[in-house]
Amino acid sequence: MNENLQNQPAPDSTAGFPAIFYAARQAIRRHASGGNVLIAATVLALVVANIPAINSYYFDFWQQEVRLQVGDFNVFSHSGHAMNLLGFINDALMAIFFFSIGLEIKREILVGELASFRQALLPIVAAVGGMVVPVAIFMWMSAGTDYAGGAAIPMATDIAFSLGVLAMLGKRVPLSLKIFLTTLAVVDDIGGIIVIAAFYSTDIELYMLVYGLVGLGLLMLGSVMSIQSKIFYLGIGGVVWFLFLNSGIHPTIAGVLVAFCIPAKPVFNPRKYIKMIRSAVGKLRNEDDETLNARTILSKEQLNYLKQIEHASDKVISPLQELEDSLHPIVNYLIVPLFAFANAGIFLLDTDPLSAVEGISLAIICGLIIGKFAGILAFSWLTVKFKWAPMPAHANWHMMAAVAMLGGIGFTVSLFIATLTFGGGDAHQIDLLNHAKLGIVLGSLLSGILGFICLHAVLPHTAAPDTDDD
Repeated sequence: MNENLQNQPAPDSTAGFPAIFYAARQAIRRHASGGNVLIAATVLALVVANIPAINSYYFDFWQQEVRLQVGDFNVFSHSGHAMNLLGFINDALMAIFFFSIGLEIKREILVGELASFRQALLPIVAAVGGMVVPVAIFMWMSAGTDYAGGAAIPMATDIAFSLGVLAMLGKRVPLSLKIFLTTLAVVDDIGGIIVIAAFYSTDIELYMLVYGLVGLGLLMLGSVMSIQSKIFYLGIGGVVWFLFLNSGIHPTIAGVLVAFCIPAKPVFNPRKYIKMIRSAVGKLRNEDDETLNARTILSKEQLNYLKQIEHASDKVISPLQELEDSLHPIVNYLIVPLFAFANAGIFLLDTDPLSAVEGISLAIICGLIIGKFAGILAFSWLTVKFKWAPMPAHANWHMMAAVAMLGGIGFTVSLFIATLTFGGGDAHQIDLLNHAKLGIVLGSLLSGILGFICLHAVLPHTAAPDTDDD
């Protein structure tokens, strides 16, 4: 392996890369900018939670009840009890977050990095290594303890945070590495979804679950019948979310399943779209120059031509892609930062500093820093060594090692799983949760700093050949 850890660039197998992966670049840019907001929200939460004059208001604020009530029926209720604000964020808003992840996964499988098996194999295998090794390290370090149930906490990679670190290095980072890390994080999210579905569903209410499955059946039928109305899918999807919430299945799973039902096929094919807009633009061009140059209210005919173009544009974009694009700013700039602000606040003033390097905190830190790095790098090396998949273009093993270190930024999904694991409410569970959060924050922070330093050292000082010039 040491022999291969040399600066040997892989052959460029991505001619025309920037043009082909325009959509991937846009998604990377959105995730990276969202990472900056996420960092700010996390820092603010830690500051507010440790200012004695105001921290009581911070912690009490999240305990307020949330109601959307019609008569005696409250939409935001669980087993007949109203949600508090923290529960609303973790169970309702995070269902939207997982809905957007489901849309992204479906798109990646259909037309993205997961559409080609050979192209997807390297990040898939790397992600598996990045889940298995951290979990194994945590289980080894927590054997026989009361926090052994948190083994899944260090298995996640946060897309926004990790891409935010890459964005700090600008165009020196090959686009292929950004796509590798994004795809790895998406596969990690799939692993997280499976874990949540398998281990965080309790006291199943069968009749609620059956009704929820009937709702999913309606959504699948709508997709088969090419129903394009987003209101149809979001309306029934909201009902499915409520039924899953009250069935004992974690409601974020409903978000993912509903996303898989959203149609990926548009009404118009591109050829028909081009024909329609050419016709409308041609009619506009036939008007005299004086009319076209005038900056005034549109005539009825001009408005009709533009409406035809708008209508055609709506019909050529599938509901899947339109919803994903619409949700990105809401998720990246509102939901995820709000989740971080509500969950990352840890009161540290009475915490023994040594507790950060013992118990559950240490197990999580080791899982994120050592486990993610070793798992991602070793499984990637084996995949390339046995020629199952090629190296990312313009990358070498030093760069891959640095990106593997960035994989230890677990944060959002790690916090989410920690909250599910230790959110029981008694004092001991709260103490475990706070120390788990401390481990997640420190482990993610150290992974980000080490990854940035390593990348800064190994990346060329000029722009990468496949850099994004847009």
